[in-house]
Amino acid sequence: MPHNRMISFVPAEMADAAPYHLLTSIVAPRPIAWISTIGADNVPNLAPFSFFNAVAGFPPTIMFSVSYRRREPREKDTLRNVRQVGEFVCHIVDEVAAEAMARTAMDWPAEVDEMREVGLTAVPSTDIRPPRAAEAPVAMECKVTQIIPVAGATNVMVLGQVLRFHLRQELYRPELGLIDTIAMKPITRLGGPVEYTKIGELFHLPVPKLGK
Repeated sequence: MPHNRMISFVPAEMADAAPYHLLTSIVAPRPIAWISTIGADNVPNLAPFSFFNAVAGFPPTIMFSVSYRRREPREKDTLRNVRQVGEFVCHIVDEVAAEAMARTAMDWPAEVDEMREVGLTAVPSTDIRPPRAAEAPVAMECKVTQIIPVAGATNVMVLGQVLRFHLRQELYRPELGLIDTIAMKPITRLGGPVEYTKIGELFHLPVPKLGK
């Protein structure tokens, strides 16, 4: 079988933002963490992050990565808040909330409550201070366990242990202990600045056993 022709790039030799754009188009689709925090001044914040995933199951732990602003290096409100308070709510963004999520990605002043600005309903969390958005199909109340600067980058990785899951009741599959991901209709990021995708075809692929 003939090999496909390959091309190679060295990040250090690429134009300034090119490695970022190439990487985010390769590592795709990426789930979106819609992170609610609150500062020491009690001002809430809501912002989306597409460097996000689960990193441990016992105890359930997730991560998201926050970058400093490159043109004007300063700490984003989300990072400042998790440093000060040590808590956050991670929401899953569904198709209905897509436009509201995009609006919360704008560079709002620190004193603005994004949840209120985009017309979401803030409800109190059960175990932590930051509020959660009632419209999200899933919300996870988390306590910060680690804040780790990424070597050589403008990113800081935040890890949080999930203290409580909030799930829309009709999405829960109690016989399996799972959520119906297809029915949840999450949106995910691709490479371009305005490129997103939806859940596609579902298929099952069991891991084969050795010797068979």
